[in-house]
Amino acid sequence: MAFKHLVFVFALFAFAAVARQAGAQPFTVVGFGDSLMAGYRLAPGEGFTDQLEKALRAKGLDVTVVNAGVSGDTTSAGLARLDWSVPDGTGLVILELGANDMLRGVDPALVEQNLDAMLARLKARNIPVLLAGMVAAPNLGHAYGEAFDALYPRLAQKYSVPLYPFFLDGVAGNAALELDDAMHPNAAGVRRMVEGILPAIEKAVTALQSKS
Repeated sequence: MAFKHLVFVFALFAFAAVARQAGAQPFTVVGFGDSLMAGYRLAPGEGFTDQLEKALRAKGLDVTVVNAGVSGDTTSAGLARLDWSVPDGTGLVILELGANDMLRGVDPALVEQNLDAMLARLKARNIPVLLAGMVAAPNLGHAYGEAFDALYPRLAQKYSVPLYPFFLDGVAGNAALELDDAMHPNAAGVRRMVEGILPAIEKAVTALQSKS
């Protein structure tokens, strides 16, 4: 009887330890986007998701930031892989797509349609989103730029999600913060991007954690 009792006590302790571990799982943020999210030509630890996770943890937040960026992705490609790229239980998605559509001159109406579908799917799964916007390059013309730039605020309002207006804010056009292709951020550029978006992410994560 004593041995069985001891086994039972050990089993209870083991169960309690597993329960504590399960309850202590960090809040998961998924960075869903293109090469700007993926960390194109950057060393391990230099990409956006790595630097963002480090910055959030420095704020005292128990957060894991998952890199679900794929270089070259358009909104059409993102829509096709959304469901399996964002697992159930994700605490927050940073939705960052549209730059490659813009560079290819894709009709802004199609970009909006694809992003709308992604936001609708995530909403149906009860996964919160922060929408990271993009700004059209000037060489695409005024009409294209006006149509493209307006779609992000419109979608953010439609789905009541926070919007960070320009993912490359403070980096685009600054050679010191870009790779030699003048399109992608270097490690310092990513640091600037993280500094810019951090307050919005911190606010979203803190609010969501308080609800759980």
